[in-house]
Amino acid sequence: MTSAERADRPPAADLVIAGCTVLVHDEGDDGGGRIDFVDDAAVVVRDGVIDAVTTAAAVAALPAAERIDGKGQVAMPGLINCHTHSPMVALRGIAEDLPVEEWFNDWIWPIESNLTESVVELGALLACAEMISGGVTTFADHYFAMDRVAAAVTRSGMRANLGWGYFSSQGAEGRERSLDFALRAAGAADGRITTSLAPHAPYTVDDEDLAATARLAREHGLMVHLHAAENRAQTDHSVERHGLTPVEVLERTGLLETDLLIAHGTGITDGDLSVLRRATGRIAVATAPRGYLKFGWDTTPIRALASIGLPVGLATDGAASNNTLDVWESMTLTALVQKSTERDPAWLTARQALDHATAQSARALGLDDRIGALAPGRRADLILVDLTGPHTLPLHDHAATLVHSARSSDVRTTIVDGRVLMRDRRLLTLDVPAIAAELARELPALTRRRQGRRIQEYDG
Repeated sequence: MTSAERADRPPAADLVIAGCTVLVHDEGDDGGGRIDFVDDAAVVVRDGVIDAVTTAAAVAALPAAERIDGKGQVAMPGLINCHTHSPMVALRGIAEDLPVEEWFNDWIWPIESNLTESVVELGALLACAEMISGGVTTFADHYFAMDRVAAAVTRSGMRANLGWGYFSSQGAEGRERSLDFALRAAGAADGRITTSLAPHAPYTVDDEDLAATARLAREHGLMVHLHAAENRAQTDHSVERHGLTPVEVLERTGLLETDLLIAHGTGITDGDLSVLRRATGRIAVATAPRGYLKFGWDTTPIRALASIGLPVGLATDGAASNNTLDVWESMTLTALVQKSTERDPAWLTARQALDHATAQSARALGLDDRIGALAPGRRADLILVDLTGPHTLPLHDHAATLVHSARSSDVRTTIVDGRVLMRDRRLLTLDVPAIAAELARELPALTRRRQGRRIQEYDG
């Protein structure tokens, strides 16, 4: 090879994935994303960024530090868990078949009074392992001792938006701790960590604290992540006590003037839609359908929220209520529950469900300029999904197969920032048996319930 030929040759890639089918987003003029699939394609990664989405033939001779054969697999954006409490995997299955008031007051909040920072980190590590295994590359977490969750994110290689939760019962200290963490941790883990302020909910955080949170969010350019209008009973109680729905409380306290992520929103009313429509901040909702089915709640009104332009991201909530951090399952259930609720089999198509799991979830976290689509310039957060199993064949429609036939266990490879975190179902950054064994030693002290000792009272 001559020096001129060497000069014309493109520099070596860090990673090339070739021979796969690539899920691509076609951004329409209206800003809405449309899902399509390109066969015999390739993804080129350099410096943690997608450099090109091209044909397999175009990269056949391209030098690369690492190559992955994507034959029989779909390359798609990593899934995003828009609302969870990762350390709560330590409480998975501990309180079942209960109404939400009893679940919180008699089980979860008494047990959480025993939390140690060690349990928080171990739970978060186990959660990260579960999410990586299921093709989740980013999650939004709302919990306590968040420095330890940040440590788990750093160790795992995942991307996360983290918020230190607080109640008004903690006094000003809770709000100040949430702000301090948000400012300190932003940009950690080589930029993979972003942060939010995290008041728990309008029924546990008073108007004064909510208004102060809104001011701090605007002052520091932070997102706010909280629970609101979680179910219809909560909305009815708010109207009885305050004459306002939870969404109207958010407006009164200025939170609708901030970038706001609302967890659940199954109690959002028709009247709330006009309130949300006039919001001046970037508002989004996270939906976690499995938990709503368990608690006997309604579901998030995705169709109504779509009509006013609000993105709805997919979520799991914590594993204490949801039992799983499987966003793949959330995607399937979202499609099915929405069809049932709306009595419309044409609503929430498989392609729409994939859009919620990727691009809309990225918008919900304010990360749509970085992740959520496979396109040049986006961070290389992607997964490879094997569609050669008997339960996914024959392959007539990639979208329908991914949403209604494939499972999270079909994810073969998970990549964040161009780094392979799981290859051929083998986790590369976390040792699950070691984490689980260490957590098991902590569980006896954690799970003792102490009568009358709760971190908070649920009276939504």
